[in-house]
Amino acid sequence: MSETKIEPVAEPKTAAPPEAAKAASAAFQELTKAYQDLATKNAANLKSAIQALTAVKSPSEFIEVEQRLIKEGVQAAVSDSQNIAKLTAAVFTAAFEPVKQRIQSLQKTA
Repeated sequence: MSETKIEPVAEPKTAAPPEAAKAASAAFQELTKAYQDLATKNAANLKSAIQALTAVKSPSEFIEVEQRLIKEGVQAAVSDSQNIAKLTAAVFTAAFEPVKQRIQSLQKTA
């Protein structure tokens, strides 16, 4: 029975996926935490908004508070969505960067 030699190139080919998985897992955990923090912040903002609206004394004050809350809500939504988009991009970058680097490395040696 003859033994088959495995070329040294075979080992590095399998190195990228575990690196990618670790990086993606860490980035995904960060994204998950950001969503949890966002949910907590939104719940606190909702409670604060309800308290502000129930404390008004006149229809004009209600409209003023409502407009302020809408403006703040839109600004927060834009900021939060930009942050989530950046984190989502980071997840994909972290997941695929080791694979990309490994492919580039193999292309150079080929």
